[in-house]
Amino acid sequence: MKPFQSLIGQEQAVELLMQAVKKNRVAPAYLFVGADGVGKSLAARCFIELLLAEDETAVNKLRTGNHPDVLWVEPTYLHQGQRLTAQEAIEKGLKRKTPPSIRLEQVREITHFLARPPLHAPRNIIVIEQAETMAEAAANALLKTLEEPGNATLILIAPSPDAILPTLVSRCQRIPFYRLSPDAIAQVLVQTGHGEILHHPAILNLAQGSPGNAIAFYTQLQSIPEDLLNSLANIPTTVRGMLEIAKTIDKTLDMEAQLWLVDYLQQIYWQNTHQGAIIQQLEKTRKYLLAFAQARLVWECTLLQIQQLADRR
Repeated sequence: MKPFQSLIGQEQAVELLMQAVKKNRVAPAYLFVGADGVGKSLAARCFIELLLAEDETAVNKLRTGNHPDVLWVEPTYLHQGQRLTAQEAIEKGLKRKTPPSIRLEQVREITHFLARPPLHAPRNIIVIEQAETMAEAAANALLKTLEEPGNATLILIAPSPDAILPTLVSRCQRIPFYRLSPDAIAQVLVQTGHGEILHHPAILNLAQGSPGNAIAFYTQLQSIPEDLLNSLANIPTTVRGMLEIAKTIDKTLDMEAQLWLVDYLQQIYWQNTHQGAIIQQLEKTRKYLLAFAQARLVWECTLLQIQQLADRR
């Protein structure tokens, strides 16, 4: 398989990384920037495989997540003294009110990892996903590593350069990633077995050129009770109906799902009414939910306001 063959629609990023290897000018640190779900993590894996291409055994170890010279760092939650990735938290059924983050302890582990020479590969390789979630203490600790990485290459992944400290950005070679065209998104979704998403325009609109987000949003959609979605598809008309819907939302959806529902309803109601005031009302809903206001009361007020706005048409 050719390097980056599985990556669709990121020709500029591929060319920059290919040339770096071809000219033997691999940088000590890279910053992969662009919207979530457009291929940054996949590109990192492809790039690492390219760096290890001469050793087939090393590539196989990488693909199984078992290469001793590659460290992949993800944001974590702290639960009962144990760090859990987002996926591990889901598997354990944990409900968290705050997002995961790259912690100071994880940066210290990176430093420890780099303190030894690579065992098999020509260099140690570290990938830090969602680097924007680093607190200032963790970012400052990482800065010391970026200043003297030794025989290593670090890849930071973030949505934009503005999302992380400028001192970190200045020590990385920036690799831009862009949102995909509708045709490219369709190609990714079909190739990954998610072609059914193409029949959900609201999901595609929410994804905004990100096939990864489209898949994540569709998965979230499937987790919401169908009768609740049907109740919300048309703006409720009775006060009793609104109160029952608000009760159901509060009872069945965690905070992350409720925030996602706000985004989804903005798409649905805009398609149905083209009323900017309703979209603005839902933005207020998001604000109140993020401020940890009582969710049931927030949704009761939201649905009442939306119904009144709809009546003014």
